[in-house]
Amino acid sequence: MVSTSFLKSGHKPTLFSSFIYSDMSFMVWVLLGPLVIYIGQDLGLLAGQQYTLVAIPLLAGALLRIPVGILVDRFDPLRVGILSQLTIIIVLFTAYSGNLQSVWALYGLAATLGIAGTSMAVAIPLTSRWYPDKHQGLALGIAGAASSGTVLAALFAPSLAELYGWQTVFGLAIIPVFISLFLFLLLAKNSPKQPETRAIVSYAKSLLDVDAWWFMLFYAMAFGGVIALASILVLFFHEQYQLTPVDAGYFTAACVLAGSILRPFGGWLADNWGGIRSMQILYSVVAVSLFLVGLTPSSSLVTMMLLVITMAALGMASGAVFQLVPLRFRHQVGATTGMVGAAGGLGGFILASLLGQSKVLSGEFQLGFFIFAGFAVLCLLGIRQVKMRWRTTWGAGDMTSARV
Repeated sequence: MVSTSFLKSGHKPTLFSSFIYSDMSFMVWVLLGPLVIYIGQDLGLLAGQQYTLVAIPLLAGALLRIPVGILVDRFDPLRVGILSQLTIIIVLFTAYSGNLQSVWALYGLAATLGIAGTSMAVAIPLTSRWYPDKHQGLALGIAGAASSGTVLAALFAPSLAELYGWQTVFGLAIIPVFISLFLFLLLAKNSPKQPETRAIVSYAKSLLDVDAWWFMLFYAMAFGGVIALASILVLFFHEQYQLTPVDAGYFTAACVLAGSILRPFGGWLADNWGGIRSMQILYSVVAVSLFLVGLTPSSSLVTMMLLVITMAALGMASGAVFQLVPLRFRHQVGATTGMVGAAGGLGGFILASLLGQSKVLSGEFQLGFFIFAGFAVLCLLGIRQVKMRWRTTWGAGDMTSARV
């Protein structure tokens, strides 16, 4: 899978530290998902309030990614990443030591946790600028495999909340975030190939480019799907199959792990098969598996296996999307990554809210999963619309050595 050419290219300390940075940030970003059952029981939150609490960090992260992406292009990824991590530590300490006894205080915390969701706007351009076109998919798949941090949240947060209380978990989360900051300071370096600083108004041009909107749609489904499910599956398994919060966390961790560890494989697949072909296969798998989840199997294990397949395909699709983005927007990687990443976070918010509201309004998750599957079909139709144009313009053989 990993070629000698890849091993000889780029800057591996930056690749490793970018992965750890984004990994720990994502752990913090979705931390309320595994804790929301305990918070709801402690404060008497209504079901709708619990789903809102889980979704707010996803929306906040989406909105913050665009300005962070612009800052990355105007200054550099390293400095912006350090500032972001310091801010996350301050937010976690405030959550640990503050008075979180009202739903509005919790909503405020949820919004500030969105800062952790901006890490990809730093990690992707920091890594991308070190690697040639033919290795963009694998390199960015590794740097972007941050959803493995959500595995840690699902795996350990419920157990720690049982032992020490849910608010203490925020304090404990400072430890791995601090370690990731130390590694980032020690290992990460900006590439000598930095793009020219552009006027802020020039970034609006990306929004006027139809390709940016296609990428935002594809990533809203792929990455947004991973984050939405990572945030809500603990509640889903608890309410649908009456699993304990700890067992629901284990089931969620298994699902999220598949989406995380296979994201680099999705980048590798895109490097070797082409990003377009890879996305067509993966979104087809997602559509079928989500439809089957919507049929509500009686066995929690069967549902977990279907969601493992779903998350694996979504994770790989995320890697495939980001094989293409730097090829299309070479001189605006930071800002475009911010916009596409924002769409991913917004997609996570919409999809998580969709599943939550489906449960609140109908008493079942079924309709939410069916609509979720419909979005995957929409992505397949979009790929069919653009693939010929992409392969004959910026993705043509005389424009790039990468397979599109």
